[in-house]
Amino acid sequence: MKKGTRRDNEMRDHYDFTGGARGKYARRYAEGTNVVMLDPDVARVFPNRESVNETLRAVAQIVQIQERRRGKANQATAPDRRPVAGRKEREQSRSGGVR
Repeated sequence: MKKGTRRDNEMRDHYDFTGGARGKYARRYAEGTNVVMLDPDVARVFPNRESVNETLRAVAQIVQIQERRRGKANQATAPDRRPVAGRKEREQSRSGGVR
């Protein structure tokens, strides 16, 4: 049985756009959207987008603060990275090179 050929540029008869408004969501679409599906247990805790966004912003702020603090602590306690005098001489003697 062959399937009937359908023209891609024609709409089907059962579509009805009489109540539609042209470009209703065009601006929102142009701004971009990121849809995320929440698991049911998470959706019970965060019932709307405002609660999700508020919590994520708070978590992001905490992460940034911790990264700043961690960076400062690491700089203060990091070992000195300056080259050690005589290092090349020791490496040559280990590899069998001439001193």
